[in-house]
Amino acid sequence: MRVIAGSAKGRRLKSLPGSSTRPIADRVKTALFDILGASIVGARVLDLFAGTGSVGIEALSRGAAEAVFVEKDPRAIRVLRENLQQTGFVDRARVVRADVFDFLGSGPLEPFDFIYVAPPQYRGWWRLTLELLEARPGWLAVSGIIVVQIHPREFEEVSLRHLGQADRRDYGSTLLLFYQRRLK
Repeated sequence: MRVIAGSAKGRRLKSLPGSSTRPIADRVKTALFDILGASIVGARVLDLFAGTGSVGIEALSRGAAEAVFVEKDPRAIRVLRENLQQTGFVDRARVVRADVFDFLGSGPLEPFDFIYVAPPQYRGWWRLTLELLEARPGWLAVSGIIVVQIHPREFEEVSLRHLGQADRRDYGSTLLLFYQRRLK
């Protein structure tokens, strides 16, 4: 894993051995940030199920104002903190050791412009996370975007009132789903 673009371009990121985290492939990360474009500059980013922080760190490298990383695995948090130190983004990052569902149940102080959801596969957690974000719309800025990373076989339609699927991109074994607030 590495940072693909921005101020930390080319810096290698540490990963966690084993299958407890699911890093995003560089080609998928490149495609994601090509889609997001300049909207990431100055954005508040929430990286849920952050693992070692690859997506949030990429956002910081490309000009995001701040990133909050939520992860409960202490081994992943240790590596995430090392990656933030290595890339120089400690001052623009906050690492929260928590269960994502407990964290989202508390309600935000300020909305986020970009929320990234990449839970462990085949547990249905992506859907539960999306439903929690739907129930507490204050997490997402009015013009914000939620991106869910899952395996294509995990996909199922989710009935949402306040959020709508705006885009869907398939990259082999990775599916990115883009959700935004519905216009009234």
